[in-house]
Formats: sequence, C-alpha cells, structure tokens
Amino acid sequence: MKVIAHIHSDFPIKFGIPHQSGRIQELKAEIVFEPEYRNPDAFRGLEEYTYIWIIWEFSQAVREKWSPTVRPPRLGGNIRKGVFATRSPFRPNPIGLSCVKLESVELHSSDGPVLHVSGADLMDGTPIYDIKPYLPYVDSHPDGKGGFTDQIEDHKLKVEFPEKWLTMIPEGSRNALLAVLADDPRPGYQKDPDREYGMPFGSLDIHFTVDGDILRVCGVTEFKREQP
Repeated sequence: MKVIAHIHSDFPIKFGIPHQSGRIQELKAEIVFEPEYRNPDAFRGLEEYTYIWIIWEFSQAVREKWSPTVRPPRLGGNIRKGVFATRSPFRPNPIGLSCVKLESVELHSSDGPVLHVSGADLMDGTPIYDIKPYLPYVDSHPDGKGGFTDQIEDHKLKVEFPEKWLTMIPEGSRNALLAVLADDPRPGYQKDPDREYGMPFGSLDIHFTVDGDILRVCGVTEFKREQP
C-alpha cells in the first residue's frame, strides 16, 4: 500500500471530528497528492462525479494488536460490539472509508492536481491510499439497515457563541464551526455539565461547556501545536 495523498482540514487533532463523513457539509478540505501521483491524466473525467470515496489510514490508531470487540462512543462507551460491526478506528488494519462531496478539481496549481471536498471526517494530514468515484446506482441503498446506529438519537445542540469570540473566527469558517459544535463533539460517555472542553479548529482552540442541550462557548485562544 502506497500513500498517494494527504488531506488538509481544520482538525489538527482527533477531538471534534464528526462521527461520520457527510454529516457536516459545511466543512471544507483539500486533498494534495504526492509528487508521483500528480499526473493530470490520472484525474481525467473525475470532475464528472459529485461524490468520491476516500480510502485512508487511521494514522493515530495504529496498533500491533487488535481486539474482536470495541466500545462505540455513540453507545456511551459501556456496550461492546464486534469490531467488524462498527467503524471503530481500532481494527486489524487501520483503514478508513469516507464518502465526501467533490466540490472541484484544481488541475493547475503549485501542488499539482488538488481535490477540493466537503463533508470530510478526517484529521489534518491524514494519509490517503486511494480515491474512487461514488456511483449512486450501486452505492446508494436507502432501504438498508443501520444496525445499532438506527437506535441512536441524532440530536443537535443549541450553540451560544458570544459575538466577541465569534468575530475571532475567520468568516468563511464560522458556519462550519457552528455546525461542528451543534453536532456535539464530545465523546458519547461524557455528560459533565461543569467540564470545560478545548477543541482545536484551524489555528484556534475553542473552549466550551455543555449543559443539557445547550453548548456555551466560553473562550477562544490560539491553538498551540505540540512539538514533535
């Protein structure tokens, strides 16, 4: 397996990334290919598709050993399911699969062909192994069952974001950030109303608390990346 590209998103760490791709279409990202794969011929006809599949690596979840069962956060972290019955990153092979909207194909740029996508659930810098077109006539199954996810309440939080901190967010990223916060970025088993969370987004760290169905932003600071 060869890494063909990396994605660039607003999530420098795992915390805050949407639970699945496509949940938050406001999120924008770019896929930049390795020099070996920057041949424009490899992208010929890709612009004819609306969505693409991304095959990628859970680069922050690579382990030598694997477990046959995992604890999905969406079930509160206390119920075990078979690893092959979930999309947990902790798998025998740390491979992820995401469907994202292809906004545009930029063939001529300093980094070669760049794919502009929306709705990605990937951390910044995630390695990508392959790109495949999404085919509605075979890839869409509206009558399919969703397993335990069918029983999960898809709730949204009401976000209170004071203007003094909201103006610190680049205008083009505000709607995406508000959508991420409304989607409840906390692990499913954390419900402490007094706990303050810090969620890096772009170059900023968003501090917030959650009480019931209300998320209150209580500060915005510069995000300081850990030195390798």
